[in-house]
Amino acid sequence: MNRLSIATALLNFKGVLTETISWDSAANFFPARNNVDVTLVTPMAGKYSANGLLVWPYLLFLILISTSGWGADKPAPLVIVAEVLEDDFIERIEALGTLRANESVELTVNVTETVSAIHFDDGERVETGQVLVEMTNREEHALLQEARATLNEAKRQYNRVSRLESQGIEAQSLLDQRRREVDTARARLAAIQSRLADRLITAPFSGVIGLRNISVGALVETGDTITTLDDDTTMKLEFAVSSVYLADLQPGLMIRARSRAFLDRIFEGEVKVVDSRVDPVNRSVLVRAMIANPERWLKPGMLMTVELLHNPRRTLLIPESALMPKGSDQFVFVVEGEENRVKKRKISIGSRRPGEVEVVSGLMIGERVITHGTDKAKADGKVRIKGVQKGEVAIDALLKPLVKATKGKP
Repeated sequence: MNRLSIATALLNFKGVLTETISWDSAANFFPARNNVDVTLVTPMAGKYSANGLLVWPYLLFLILISTSGWGADKPAPLVIVAEVLEDDFIERIEALGTLRANESVELTVNVTETVSAIHFDDGERVETGQVLVEMTNREEHALLQEARATLNEAKRQYNRVSRLESQGIEAQSLLDQRRREVDTARARLAAIQSRLADRLITAPFSGVIGLRNISVGALVETGDTITTLDDDTTMKLEFAVSSVYLADLQPGLMIRARSRAFLDRIFEGEVKVVDSRVDPVNRSVLVRAMIANPERWLKPGMLMTVELLHNPRRTLLIPESALMPKGSDQFVFVVEGEENRVKKRKISIGSRRPGEVEVVSGLMIGERVITHGTDKAKADGKVRIKGVQKGEVAIDALLKPLVKATKGKP
C-alpha cells in the first residue's frame, strides 16, 4: 500500500486544529515507507509549542500500527485437503513365525552294522521308496534263500497231503500239520525279509536330502543319524498370536510373510489350523499356516515376519495427517462450501494402515478434510486450497510450493 491515511486521533482538550503532517517529518525515525499522510488533531492551534510535543507519542503509535500491517486484511492460509474415500480395508495382525517343512524326518539305522553302499549325494532330491543306504547283509541274503526253499517245500508237502486227504488215504490231522508248516515257513521268510529291510535305508517320502553323516565302511549303531529328509514343496509357518484375537482366528484366513533374506518377495498362504490350547504363560495361541514353495526358496528354520489378514470390509478412510488428537478424542478440520469455510469436527476412528485411518463416524464420503496446514487454519475461518491429496506421490509435489509460499512468513 503506497499511501496510508490514519484516522483522526481525538484528544480531550479544548480547541483543536487539524493539520496534515508529511511523513518526511518523521523520516528520520521510520524510513521504511514514503508518501504516507498522517492526519492528526493537535491540542492547540498554530505552530507547535511545548504542549504540541504531546502529539508525538500518538504519532509514533499510529505509525507503528501502519507499518506493522495492523488492521489490514490478511489472505486466507494455503492448505492441502483430501476427500473422504470408501475403500476395501483388511485388518492386520503382525507376528513372528518359524518355517517348518511339510514333512521332515531324521533318517536313522535300526541295527548295528557296517555301511556297504551309499546311493545319494548331499542336497539331492529323492523319490518315495528310493534306496539311500545299504549295510552289510550277506548273512541275511543267505538266510533269505534258505527260508524261500523251506517255504516252497512246505507248500509241496501240503498240496500232496491235500490230494491224498481228499481221496480218504491220509488223515485230516496230517493235513493240518502240513498247513502249520507252510505258515511257519512263510513267517520265517517274512522275518528274514524284515531283517534284510533293516539293512536298507529308503526314502519314506519325496523330498530333499540334507548333509550325510556317514561314509562307506563306517560302523553305525542303532539310532545313529544318517541324514535328514525334508518335503519342502509346501512349508508350515508357525507363529503365536495374542489370545485377544482368538475370535477372529479360523482356518482359511490369508497371511502374508516376508523374510530378510528376500526383502522384495511376499509369500502368501492361509491358516491351516489353530491350536486347541492357549499358553497360560504369555496368553498366546499357536497358529499354523501353509505356504506354497514351488521355487524352493524357503527353508526350514527361517524366521518370517507375518501379517495375518482378517475382517475384510468396505469402510471410509482419510489420511492420518488430518487427525488432530486432543486427549482421547480425535478432531479434523472440514472444508465446507464454495467459500472454503473451516469447521472443526469430532470423529470416531477405527483401525489403521500405513498412512490412513478408518473413520467409524463423524464424516461422510466426499467431504474434504485438511491434511496439511492445520496449524494455519482456524475454526469458522476461510482457507485457500492449494491442492487435493491423492496419494504419496501427489502430496510430495503439493508440499513443495506450499512450503515456498509460507517460507519466511510469521
